[in-house]
Amino acid sequence: MWQPDIDAAELTSAFRRQLQLCNLQPGETVAFLTDQGSDRTAVDAGFAAAAELDNQAYEIHVRQGTDDRYMQSNPFLAPGLIDAICKADLVICFFVGFFSAWQKPARAAGARVLNILDKPYQLIRLQATPELRQAVVAASRRLETARTIRVLSEAGTDLVWDIDKSTPLSVHYGAADLPGTMDQWGQGMVATFPVEGSAHGRVVVQPGDVWILPYARMVQSTIDLDVREGFIRNIRGGLDADVFRYWLDSCKTSETDLDPYALSHLGWGLNPRARWDDIIRYENQPDYLIASMRSYPGSFLFSTGPGPRRKTRGHIDMPMNHCTIQLDGETVVERGRIVAPDLIADPARTGH
Repeated sequence: MWQPDIDAAELTSAFRRQLQLCNLQPGETVAFLTDQGSDRTAVDAGFAAAAELDNQAYEIHVRQGTDDRYMQSNPFLAPGLIDAICKADLVICFFVGFFSAWQKPARAAGARVLNILDKPYQLIRLQATPELRQAVVAASRRLETARTIRVLSEAGTDLVWDIDKSTPLSVHYGAADLPGTMDQWGQGMVATFPVEGSAHGRVVVQPGDVWILPYARMVQSTIDLDVREGFIRNIRGGLDADVFRYWLDSCKTSETDLDPYALSHLGWGLNPRARWDDIIRYENQPDYLIASMRSYPGSFLFSTGPGPRRKTRGHIDMPMNHCTIQLDGETVVERGRIVAPDLIADPARTGH
């Protein structure tokens, strides 16, 4: 599998830049959350970078962090662990922390939380820029004022939902730089949750679109979905449709459990450093694809399962190409290319 060589000094330099992007101030402390699967070269670079900036850092290690197929689980149940996390100014988690119960008290205490999930080469390549932050913030402001989102494609997708204003937007520009915020190194995207029961229409996933969770592979055959009152009601297509149905059925807790079939976060990518063709280079290697596949510019991220009021293992993340995205009727992404000027972080890269 191709990847360029990254030496320790280069990674430490990138980590130092990342800590600065996260607004690490003199005297602040950094907590590294790790498990047995955490990349030790990245963890060591984090400690070295914190030391170069004269900041204190400590590590909380557990045997297994959150299962990325069931993101609400909490590995920090032992007495005192969450208290220790809450005392840090910047918390850096080297496993999936999204939706996990430990983040709520940490962020309420003012901690900035950064997830690091990709391999070192991707971390360096995808690192945020001021232009990316500006574009993502502009997208979030549009979502704050919009009420309805519609996604269309020539393949037949026509999906509409109302934005759930009671739930914070997912706003990721690759740095946790404000108190109580959470982000992911390498991410560049925005997403919303639909108002319960509001999502309706059709989603047509095509060859060339991407499985990124629970698998890491390119879609090979059409998946045709009917959505009504917030849930997928029918699945048609070939092999990929069979896999789609098989996974969600396997996550049901009973015959009547529809939670895996609910629509989850829905949004689009904005990071011009992310590349769609990474799915070819790193197929079946999810550790190289986590941020890039959710962030490549102009992609529509379709997902199922968990939400603010729903816990389920039935989570699918599926970035889709060549979609048009409209906010209250205004087109911001057209056929997979970002067209709203304020959402473009790099004019040379508006789509994959």
